Amino acid sequence: MSDFDTLGLKPVLLAALKDAGLTTPTPIQDKAIPLAMAGNDVLGLAQTGTGKTMAFGIPLVSHLMDSPDRPAAKTAKSLILAPTRELVNQIAEALRTLTKKTHLKVNVVVGGQSINKQIHHLLKGTDILVATPGRLIDLMDRKAVDLRTVKHLVLDEADQMLDMGFIHALRRIAPKLGTPRQTMLFSATMPKQMEDLSKAYLTNPQRVQVAPPGKAADKVTQSVHHLASKGEKPGKLREILSRDMDALTLVFSRTKHGAEKLMKGLVADGYNAASIHGNKSQGQRDRAIKAFRDGDIKVLVATDVAARGIDIPGVAYVINYDLPDVPDNYVHRIGRTARAGREGEAIAFCAPDEADLLRQIEKLMKIEVPVASGTAPKDPVARPAQQSRGRGRGGQGQGGKPRQANAGAKPGGQRRRSRSRKAA
Repeated sequence: MSDFDTLGLKPVLLAALKDAGLTTPTPIQDKAIPLAMAGNDVLGLAQTGTGKTMAFGIPLVSHLMDSPDRPAAKTAKSLILAPTRELVNQIAEALRTLTKKTHLKVNVVVGGQSINKQIHHLLKGTDILVATPGRLIDLMDRKAVDLRTVKHLVLDEADQMLDMGFIHALRRIAPKLGTPRQTMLFSATMPKQMEDLSKAYLTNPQRVQVAPPGKAADKVTQSVHHLASKGEKPGKLREILSRDMDALTLVFSRTKHGAEKLMKGLVADGYNAASIHGNKSQGQRDRAIKAFRDGDIKVLVATDVAARGIDIPGVAYVINYDLPDVPDNYVHRIGRTARAGREGEAIAFCAPDEADLLRQIEKLMKIEVPVASGTAPKDPVARPAQQSRGRGRGGQGQGGKPRQANAGAKPGGQRRRSRSRKAA
């Protein structure tokens, strides 16, 4: 298909897509939307940043528009579960762009916000309920929501929900939903647990895959700096950040304490930085993300859970200050850049005690991350040939030859400016 007009969508939905600047489906949308429109259960696999929200959102809204009756008190017609508050809010915002000229209502329930307000909003019923599993369980326990009328279930970032232990919540929620129903499951990776999950909750699903699980987006340039010790990380970070002070840069720390300490150090040194992690209130996290999206904050320091699902097209660089303990999380992290067809750069720091983590990441992705500086630890096991593109802040030059970070650099000569704009 060449554009959304070929999908047989109602004029009001096509107009909403056009108003949102969406005219051509992404590959995951191209494959998933027709299957979902036909009523099939869908198992969608694609890297982050490929348009998965609209891949399930467009057919969901289309189906609901065919059902003009209003939802009864405390009920929902459809349910979307996502692992984090940020992702829930982001999904809801995207869906509201589709439903603004329709009768459909979108409600959000997440932790960290007033449960009494959420109970009040659910009193009149809702067409689309977007929720984190934990808060939804709380509302179910209070008999504030009736899920028996749910005929469409979406599990977004399902692999992360498994990692965060939400499988137990899902086992409580699923039996309360209406049947028969359409279920759509979307994920960036496909661990064995995900296969088991799909078998348990999907019926004859149509599998849609636009890139192998564990593969980064094509336009992400990757590189790694091998450091002699963890103590070299702060200096290396400042060296890299100083090369492009106007670029939006997302920096990943392994722990909440580490993220906060790193952010405060950057601010003390004059960098325009903020942080998001589990110790921040929802309001603080929302304000930090908005400031980052708008370009008021240039450096956002985050933990994996807090940053999962962030969709900010203007992110030029992702820096893995600490390598993640789980290799799949590396794929999710670097998926925060090069979104929606743009180019981006992912830079990793590797201290000696992180060498094994790097090897696990390379094994998962079936590549060797190009070395930007330092010396890689000796590895007797032959690794696949490296795959990389382009050059940038900390990557490598043309022809696939590693380069030192400052080799031949001229002030401003290699800089890539980023333009931050609000996500659709």
